[in-house]
Amino acid sequence: MSTAQNESTSETPEAGMPPHRATPSEQHGYRTGGHDHHFAGAMAGAIRVVSSLTLLSRFAGLARDVATAHIFGSGPTASAFRAAYAIPNLFRRLFGEGALSAAFLPEYTRLVKNGSPVAPRLASLVCWLLTLVTGVLTLVLEGVLLLILSIAPGDADRALSLKLMMLMLPMMPMVCITAILGGMLQVHGRFGPPAAAPILLNVFQIAAGALFFVGFINDASTMAYIVGAAAGLASIAQVLWSLHALRGSVAWTHVYDGAAESARLILKRFVPVLLGLGTLQLNTMLDVVIAMWPIWVGPLMFGLKHPLDDASNGILSYTQALYQFPLGVFGLAVATAVFPLLSRAADDGELFLSTLRRGLRLSLFIGLPASLGLILVRHDLVAVVYSGSKTGFGPDAIGRAANVLMGFAPAVWAYSLNHVYTRAFYAKGDTSTPMKLAVCMVALNLTLNLTLLWSLREAGLAWATAISATVQCLILGWLCSRRLGVRIIDAATLRAFASIAVVTLAMSAAVFTLQWSLPEANRWWPHAWRLLAACGVGAIVFTAAAWVLKLPELRWLLQRGVGRGNPGLVSAE
Repeated sequence: MSTAQNESTSETPEAGMPPHRATPSEQHGYRTGGHDHHFAGAMAGAIRVVSSLTLLSRFAGLARDVATAHIFGSGPTASAFRAAYAIPNLFRRLFGEGALSAAFLPEYTRLVKNGSPVAPRLASLVCWLLTLVTGVLTLVLEGVLLLILSIAPGDADRALSLKLMMLMLPMMPMVCITAILGGMLQVHGRFGPPAAAPILLNVFQIAAGALFFVGFINDASTMAYIVGAAAGLASIAQVLWSLHALRGSVAWTHVYDGAAESARLILKRFVPVLLGLGTLQLNTMLDVVIAMWPIWVGPLMFGLKHPLDDASNGILSYTQALYQFPLGVFGLAVATAVFPLLSRAADDGELFLSTLRRGLRLSLFIGLPASLGLILVRHDLVAVVYSGSKTGFGPDAIGRAANVLMGFAPAVWAYSLNHVYTRAFYAKGDTSTPMKLAVCMVALNLTLNLTLLWSLREAGLAWATAISATVQCLILGWLCSRRLGVRIIDAATLRAFASIAVVTLAMSAAVFTLQWSLPEANRWWPHAWRLLAACGVGAIVFTAAAWVLKLPELRWLLQRGVGRGNPGLVSAE
């Protein structure tokens, strides 16, 4: 890929005329002409790098989920394992990919862009403090769990859940550090290594799961411990992988001179984001608590018989992986690629707005067909992925999982846009606005959880999440326009949204017609053929319709990026 050169002007000013003063975008190596080709190319290239490697990672993750679902089934062991696995991931989203990343990366980007010697000192200080805080927190939580296990171990299922949490808690510092190192890599234009790091986690667990499939170990509880230990080892490997990728980009040091001012600014931004994301992660944790209630607490909630059972958390968690597949591969790829670009363009209003609009259009171009597609293929998808063996999901679990996917799927587009909107606020240094809205959304989600749970069971938790995300998306868009003082969704963007909706409806009509013409499936192979046919027809019709209507989003995704001459741009390494 070509390297963008830093240039203010290459022409000699005419006599009597003041010299041309480069705009911020021109100083960064980008012209703010009609289409911002170089900056758009950087975004497209980053999206392709992140999407391709994340696609590989997600396929590996899907293989991992398929393997563990067939090992644990849909019973209490699956619920216990998925609950334990969720704990370090919650902290990863909170510290590594969430509050700390949002507070640290804009400041680190600024320092790197200016060539400041403070950049590596700040990076070293932040990583050291993150290791210290998450390490102490891990020790405290381990002590609490050990105390609970000693005083009130409960039945075998509850004890298994507590022990698995203790086993996997040490992953928490590792995954948080990996996430922040991944953010640094992106600032230095290296989107490949952080997108590939999760592959290690998946490969380790798949290798551990092979012990079950070759018949070496047949006990599901024993396998839960083995796969959990493999995940812990993989988290260490991820840190080493990321540190290796940063060689030559960050000079680690124990000297922090000059980093104090930047550290104070990060702390000032960090606390509001921590509160905001903390409420969101509390929201996620509440979903786990509600789903795990029959195992952790008992059969009654508020004096009433709990509508869920010991399989609920496993069904809910495994189904989440299905809607998070397109979200993680494409939706989060857009947000991941756009964040450094928004941070670099934060002082150039025209370029910032253009980049944000492009990010929103790409997110909807990917997220809307994913929402409709998942709704249409939900039964076949769940059956193909999680059934087909004696230990996999049975008919009842398949039906329940399909209902859960029906709840999550309608808001895939909203989840995608929310990530872009939130990063726009963070790039501008505004961390309080998303925080305040997040608190309100927690209250809404919890209210919907406790309302819909009794009639829809696990699907009620999914619908609560989708409704809250959609409301959050609409409010974030309005707040973003208000805070920036411009129309984020202008006439051109509205026309683009409408065109994307038309193309998505054409795809949905084609898939629905195909499914209506095919016979119902009651075994694995018929489900697989229906799913393959639906995905093939959907992809062909969507791409063809986008080409016929000349949607620019399709071209943007294929646009070539710029090289790694500037930090924050694209390198596939």
